[in-house]
Amino acid sequence: MPFTVATWNVNSVRLRLPLIKRFLRRYAPDVLCLQETKCPDDKFPRRQFAEIGYPHVEIYGQKGYHGVATVSRRPLANARRENFCGKEDCRHLAVDVGAPAGLDRPLTIHNFYVPAGGDEPDPEVNEKFAHKLAFLDELCAHSVSSEARDGARSILVGDLNVAPLEHDVWSHKQLLNVVSHTPIEVEKFLAFQEAGGWFDVMRSFVPASEKLYTWWSYRAADWADSDRGRRLDHVWTSPALAGAARAMNVVRAARGWKQPSDHVPVIAAFEF
Repeated sequence: MPFTVATWNVNSVRLRLPLIKRFLRRYAPDVLCLQETKCPDDKFPRRQFAEIGYPHVEIYGQKGYHGVATVSRRPLANARRENFCGKEDCRHLAVDVGAPAGLDRPLTIHNFYVPAGGDEPDPEVNEKFAHKLAFLDELCAHSVSSEARDGARSILVGDLNVAPLEHDVWSHKQLLNVVSHTPIEVEKFLAFQEAGGWFDVMRSFVPASEKLYTWWSYRAADWADSDRGRRLDHVWTSPALAGAARAMNVVRAARGWKQPSDHVPVIAAFEF
């Protein structure tokens, strides 16, 4: 059966709710994973999602910062919320999708928001960057990776805040010392990917030799013309689901909508 999963760092779920509704009406993924919801659980707009056909909602949020949510047209089960680096900062949410959702064999969807890391790429002087590196190290050693390697049927999506490949950024040379593309981040990111045997769905449709972005800075007034983007948002599958993806779409147009997020949605279509 066909099954679609989308991921989007919306930079405030309540502020971007009109855009999220627009996206869901136009593209209608089965599951939408949101990051940076910036919303405590009791303020999450559950009713508005149910009204447009997404009654199944799992959230892990807090006031003002971070936060993840997974909304679905199909039933979700067994929501788990993991914390990393000893911080309860709402950066991970896992849900199972199985027989009630029409799948013959269940799978798990992991929704992540990896720390951005601040501006200074030096863990000695920048606590945020040190936190990001430690977070990536934990992901490498965590059960999310070992279980994927051992045969779990998993999809991992989210704002992972690293652009690992040369053509995941607008200028490899100019961004080597810019947080999100530094060699130490890329090394730890690729170690995490290798630890789980994670399959890069996006790059299976767009070769590594071609530019691929999901984020454009608010600082660029002419973001579309300058096109100085980065691929910070990712869609991975565990080895057990490698090859299940049938299509992928980066909804670049969403960056030009009124009051946009600086990230755009990514949609992956699977056949199970």
